[in-house]
Amino acid sequence: FAGDTARKFIKPAIELLAGIPSVVYGFIGVTVLVPFVKNYIGGNGFSVLSCSLVLGVMVLPTITSISFDALRAVPASYREGALALGATRWQAVKMAVVPAAGSGIIAAVILGMGRAIGETMAVIMIAGNSLIIPLSPLDPVRTLTSNIALEMGYASGAHRQALFATGVVLFIIIMGLNVLATRIINRAVK
Repeated sequence: FAGDTARKFIKPAIELLAGIPSVVYGFIGVTVLVPFVKNYIGGNGFSVLSCSLVLGVMVLPTITSISFDALRAVPASYREGALALGATRWQAVKMAVVPAAGSGIIAAVILGMGRAIGETMAVIMIAGNSLIIPLSPLDPVRTLTSNIALEMGYASGAHRQALFATGVVLFIIIMGLNVLATRIINRAVK
């Protein structure tokens, strides 16, 4: 519901942010976020919290872009009908447009989760690379993708097979999320 001029600038800017390589987000996280967390929140800065914040910023453009498309796909008659019934613009959006685009928005969130789960480089740079299960958001962690990337170079035998099994588990999780998102989108189209 932004004007045409704003839409021409906002959508490409969001898509540009979605295309930034993860190593750039990781570098910004290491140089800006990790020192901030260390100095103002606690811990050594390389933590689940830092990693979560960077991943959230990374997937937000993807979620926003897909949600924007879902909102644009809602027929204008929904909004016009709500306005004709006496709703304000905000009420029309809240009660007619967003519910109609809800499944597309949910699919966007699921696809964003898939991207976050599969992320490797930014996580390696920020998470702290600890093999111990974190007990606090300020503790360091090593994710499954980081574990595969860091250990595959020297793994052999059962260790290598375990890393491949980890990759299969990640593949199944992400494939499941993508299938779920596709079903939600297809249900919305009907």
